[in-house]
Amino acid sequence: MIQTDLSDVPQRVSTGDLPSLSRVGRLITDAHERYASNDDGIVADYIPALAEADPSWFGISLVGVNGSRHAVGDVDVAFSIQSISKAFMFALMCERYGREELVARIGVNNTGLPFDSVMAVELNDGRPLNPMVNAGAIGTTALVPGENIDERWTIVREGLSAFAGRPLEMSEEVYESETRTNDRNRAIARLVYSYGRMAVDPAEAVEVYTRQCSLMVTADDLAVMGATLADGGVNPITGQRVVSNEASSDTLAVMASCGMYERSGEWLFEIGTPAKSGVSGGIVSIAPGKGATGLFSPRLDFAGNSVRGQHAAAYISCALGFNMFASSPHAREKSSLAH
Repeated sequence: MIQTDLSDVPQRVSTGDLPSLSRVGRLITDAHERYASNDDGIVADYIPALAEADPSWFGISLVGVNGSRHAVGDVDVAFSIQSISKAFMFALMCERYGREELVARIGVNNTGLPFDSVMAVELNDGRPLNPMVNAGAIGTTALVPGENIDERWTIVREGLSAFAGRPLEMSEEVYESETRTNDRNRAIARLVYSYGRMAVDPAEAVEVYTRQCSLMVTADDLAVMGATLADGGVNPITGQRVVSNEASSDTLAVMASCGMYERSGEWLFEIGTPAKSGVSGGIVSIAPGKGATGLFSPRLDFAGNSVRGQHAAAYISCALGFNMFASSPHAREKSSLAH
């Protein structure tokens, strides 16, 4: 996990509302200026289409549960959602099947292993363990109802679009590039299926999942999607209820414990928010009851997380009180302390 020096940033506690609009806007701009020149990390190239990203891109968008929006930098640059889609698909399937069914079929515990680990599946009798790793994400997408691939794909695209508050479109270029390089995902799906833990053809499940990861979003979209979970499942821009309070709460809990893969503990320690990253350089960081930050910068660290995005998320979390574990002593009158 990247260490971010925040010794000069006053820390706010996690209770209460967002500060004034002008202060939020100023802090978002400060975060962008502070880390825009950081050139650490490399652009992902194991999916050829991702290697075309401009390493200088950097955008930050923050959307409050009250519908307020703040943005700076390359917030309108479209990139593929990749693994960030896992969190929102889990929310949609929680809404459809209930938490008990999802816990039984997928699980909610961190594997402690890389996101595409085969060993994690083998060590747990074919159980994916959580929906934020590839085995669990493919298993979650396999739960989408429908008679064929196209019917299931329509449900996936419309569900994720409802979170974003606008129709999301798939990139054919990214989809074709991923299809040529997703042998490991196909193998993982076959393995889970062999244990009897997937009810549909694993090839079809991977097909829908690949399309899902190829949907194009912006940093602003991620902020809206995250703010929908922060607002108990209601999109703060459109006013549409996308999922229930319960599905939102369950999803945020899994994001907190598993959303940053085997680095999730370090993310909570440093930043303290439910979050999810993707190898295109996107991160969504959520403050329940307050809002969410969508960050985008393609330079990644060795774990596959945006370098600038992590630094900016840490700054924003500290300055705006997004860290769920930040607190301060409750104000007490002197007379009560005497007793």
